Amino acid sequence: MRNPRIYAPIELSEFQPVDLPESAANHVGRVLRMKPSDPLILFNGRGGCWQARIHSVNKRQVQVVPLEHISKDNESPLNISLGQSLSRGERMDYALQKAVEVGVTEITPLFTERCEVKLNSDRQEKRLRHWQQVIISACEQCGRNMIPAIHPPVALEQWISSRTSELNFVLHHRTSQALAGYSTPQSVSLLIGPEGGLTADEISAAEQSGFHPLALGPRVLRTETAPVAAVSLMQYLWGDWRQQ
Repeated sequence: MRNPRIYAPIELSEFQPVDLPESAANHVGRVLRMKPSDPLILFNGRGGCWQARIHSVNKRQVQVVPLEHISKDNESPLNISLGQSLSRGERMDYALQKAVEVGVTEITPLFTERCEVKLNSDRQEKRLRHWQQVIISACEQCGRNMIPAIHPPVALEQWISSRTSELNFVLHHRTSQALAGYSTPQSVSLLIGPEGGLTADEISAAEQSGFHPLALGPRVLRTETAPVAAVSLMQYLWGDWRQQ
């Protein structure tokens, strides 16, 4: 079995034993049922990862020893900012998880006109913590050592007006414009609508703010499928999926 990858946002130094944070310790000790001397890989989001071994395990504590640092992050040279309209439950989780796997840099959930999700301050804080864990789990699975940022939800207008990327795209089915003819950028912002799609006014507002309309073929993609398809294509054209 492949050595499990565990995110531990703590200071890591060669041969210096450390206690894993509570959530990581619970996963290693109770879920994976790992034992002393078992190997694992640790990363703290500060660059690279560590080959490590478990030193001790008890009900409340797991102590590990970092052994060797590996300077590899698996990050794309293309900086991709995703504006993802809020959707319900598993659909949002899926969109975030897969967006991380295909290499987005940061994600901002968006309130749009047809968004059916309403969040007060307490629910928003809980969802943010949940989404953060979804992103961490995706990084553990896919081999990324840097954690993409998940920002608090904002209104669509606020997000589109704050963009500083070289290229900005709004994905919708009212256009036939393909992702072609652009020079290779270093940064991209991508706007994805909700389950009912962006309204004509929202699309117009994005385009007036410098967003290029974008369609991915003749079929209408679901809100959780769209970012995966669009980001994958961008990685193929401009990121770390392109042929060398």
